[in-house]
Amino acid sequence: MKIILIVLSVLLVLFLIMSYSLQKSTERQKYQLIKKINKTEIRFYPKAIMASVKSSSKSYMGSSNDNFRKLAGYIFGANQSSNKISMTAPVYMEKDTANSKMSFVMPAQYNLNDLPKPQDSTIELHYSEEGYFAAIKFGGFANEKIILKKQEELKKELSEIKIQMIGNFFYLGYNAPWDVINRENEVIVKIHYSEEL
Repeated sequence: MKIILIVLSVLLVLFLIMSYSLQKSTERQKYQLIKKINKTEIRFYPKAIMASVKSSSKSYMGSSNDNFRKLAGYIFGANQSSNKISMTAPVYMEKDTANSKMSFVMPAQYNLNDLPKPQDSTIELHYSEEGYFAAIKFGGFANEKIILKKQEELKKELSEIKIQMIGNFFYLGYNAPWDVINRENEVIVKIHYSEEL
């Protein structure tokens, strides 16, 4: 019994090390950190190519499994060229009063004309809007309640420093579902910002 526990412990450690290594090797969306105010980071994001899918859910997590499956299918070869596209981070989730949307950021090596068309017609390839965004980071496993709490924290901080928000909030997840250590999450929102502030 003791040998089994030792073997299981070693396997768990190896799994955690492999998971951590994969996190570090995944391409991340580029942005420029402008400044940090309390817990809030002000960032400039250049435009990036996104693959997005919408659903009728009015929550961040409501249709996340279905949306993720569709987008993962696209990058794993369910496209007109049967090409595999590398996974990047983060995964974006957005919601409003009518629906929710999930987006994968496409690797920086592509432009819109290089990417194969999805077999699933509900997937849209498009450029993100460049601009200034405010972000707040948090760890652990995210759920709807935690995301909404962090959204309120960010809203409060922006109100205190008199920065105006534009549009919807986004939840950004950086980890695979099986990652158990070093989990990274963010809530971001576009803002009116001038570097003179």
